[in-house]
Amino acid sequence: IDLKFLLLGLSDDPDLQPLLFGVFLSMNLVAVLGNLLIILAVNSDPHLHTPMYFFLANLSFVDICFISTIVPRMLVNIQTQSKGISYIGCLTQVYFFLIFTVMDSFLLTVMAYDRFVAICHPLRYMVIMNPRFCGLLVLMCWLIIFWVPLIHILLLRRLNFCTILKVACSDILINNIFLFVATALLGVFALIGILFYSRIVSSLMRISSAAGKYKAFSTCGSHLSVVSLFYGTGVGIYLTSAVTHPPQRSSIASVMYAVLTPMLNPFIYSLRNKDVKGALGRLLGLGTTCL
Repeated sequence: IDLKFLLLGLSDDPDLQPLLFGVFLSMNLVAVLGNLLIILAVNSDPHLHTPMYFFLANLSFVDICFISTIVPRMLVNIQTQSKGISYIGCLTQVYFFLIFTVMDSFLLTVMAYDRFVAICHPLRYMVIMNPRFCGLLVLMCWLIIFWVPLIHILLLRRLNFCTILKVACSDILINNIFLFVATALLGVFALIGILFYSRIVSSLMRISSAAGKYKAFSTCGSHLSVVSLFYGTGVGIYLTSAVTHPPQRSSIASVMYAVLTPMLNPFIYSLRNKDVKGALGRLLGLGTTCL
């Protein structure tokens, strides 16, 4: 028997479907184009061949993959008026969604460490954050990320579903234990990143000159904004789903989080960073004065 899941969707109102399709299609195109421009700017401009922008390019790539696991399938469902998804299709989507969600968190932690070394140990920065070490950090993140969601998916495959995991027909104790342990371990990485940023802010506050403090904050402001957006909205979505009873409301909030975060990241980095603005201007042939 071909097992399928029935998706609730964002709205049952047929008059809203064209509006939803247009809104999410536009947001998806903006997010993909913005992150793609960041990647091209970093790769094409020698001034951006530094550890910070190397991690930024990887973050943009992950954001493109992140939004591409959700929005295209949703657009197809809206256009075809179909709410069904196959069992294998659902597990595949969950697997890649988990990979890119957690990879976002890991990269933000790595970027926090990069800024921590740059601010707190500037004389040793190029020695510590050498190209080989930066590549190793990203590779380690990918290796960890591929295995954790895979174990989760393999544990899901052993279940017999009635409707959803909460009312699965088979015992889910092992799944719950694994989710608890994995969430705790992955949460450690997020906590480490937050601790790095707290040390960075503490170091910045001890800078005596206003010009030095402004320059230091300008290099870290984009990172702090992205971290606040990623974790702040994530916590907000979790609290909203905990107190909101209609499932469609929490679904809308979750989808907006999945779309807004990758879409806003390129704007945050380009608008608050002169180097990125200059690289984008040269890439598009506009010149820095237009930006």
